[in-house]
Amino acid sequence: MMRRSEFTEIVQMAAETIRTNKMRSGLTVLGIVIGVAVVIGVSSIGRGLDENVRDRLATVGSNVIFAFHIDPFTFGRLTQEMRSRRELALEDADALRDLPHVKADAALLRLMRQELGTGTYAVKYQDRKAKNTILEGNSATMLDVEDLPLTSGRWISEFDDEHRSPVVVLCHDTAQELFGDQDPLGKEVNIEGRLFEVIGTIGKIQSVFNRGRDPIDNRVIFPIRTFKMMHPELKQYWLVAKATSHDDMPKAMDEIREVLRRRRKVAFDKPDNFALFTTESIGEVWNQVTGGLFVGMFAISSVGLIVGGVGVMNIMLVSVTERTREIGVRKAVGARRHDILLQFTLEAIMLTAVGGLIGILTGALVVWLIPLIWPTLPARMSMFWVCFGFSSAAGVGLVFGIYPAWKAATLDPIESLRYE
Repeated sequence: MMRRSEFTEIVQMAAETIRTNKMRSGLTVLGIVIGVAVVIGVSSIGRGLDENVRDRLATVGSNVIFAFHIDPFTFGRLTQEMRSRRELALEDADALRDLPHVKADAALLRLMRQELGTGTYAVKYQDRKAKNTILEGNSATMLDVEDLPLTSGRWISEFDDEHRSPVVVLCHDTAQELFGDQDPLGKEVNIEGRLFEVIGTIGKIQSVFNRGRDPIDNRVIFPIRTFKMMHPELKQYWLVAKATSHDDMPKAMDEIREVLRRRRKVAFDKPDNFALFTTESIGEVWNQVTGGLFVGMFAISSVGLIVGGVGVMNIMLVSVTERTREIGVRKAVGARRHDILLQFTLEAIMLTAVGGLIGILTGALVVWLIPLIWPTLPARMSMFWVCFGFSSAAGVGLVFGIYPAWKAATLDPIESLRYE
């Protein structure tokens, strides 16, 4: 059995060999460094986005149900049946109001660039202008459905909606851009050449993008009938309903589905010609997206680790050849086969472990730099992925270092001493 002093000596010899060949060792583990840094960087961005998405969904509520005439999470080309579907109507929202397991419901209509997720209009106040603003019409009941952080003034009333009043509620970034530190309440903003009185403001909403500007905070919200009068061409209503509790969600969805099928005259043997989904559905779609991201991350990092492992094996084989006489001397003075095997295996593991540590530091530097370069992109390091990256690096050293170590351990001592 190997004594502790012998093991320490072998570790010191392995470390000394790496120190005396710094340049060669550094180039050998470059693939390991890249692979581990990719794991740390991508996992940190993915974790940051994932936490922010979940926090944002939590602000919406776990008992909120959305309805739209097509599935918004359909990837690829829409089918002919989907393209021919009739949009939901404002009257559909009214029909949901008295359902037993629906606490409140609302409708919204939004004007924005769907492909970019930003608005298209400029809102003016005197000589100041807020660009790329999303214009949105909301029902008076929206505040009962979604917990919007109303910071000043009031929300849209039923009276405003019924009389198509020229009033608006400004979201955080729009109010800051137009008024700065001024109180916007009672002032009139110019939208599409018309004047609208500001009756309330909404605070900053939890953003998916950390410390960045979210387009959702650059909105002007109108009474929905006022907005429809301004843009009669818009027909793609979203319906939003709040179930009486999270446990009542299935019942509420069944009731909503029954009402919409009846109003849209869907035959009993035909599938729905609309989509119902919840925040949990959105979370599932997000998990699918991030799952693809992590598959890509593993593919890229695995290539780096394998390339690094092949480099380690090649360098260790060269090292065995260069140190053949040293191996012969060690065996002649009493070193056993497993001593040589352990020495070269430890060299390979230490080499890749150092590469793993450098990769972790590089990944941490990337995570630190990301918010400085792209303030909207969140990144949070995970101890799990740090440990995974380091363990993978050390494991590569073990796997790819075994053969060179075995070759060194099986050298004939007599032949080794004759080697020049």
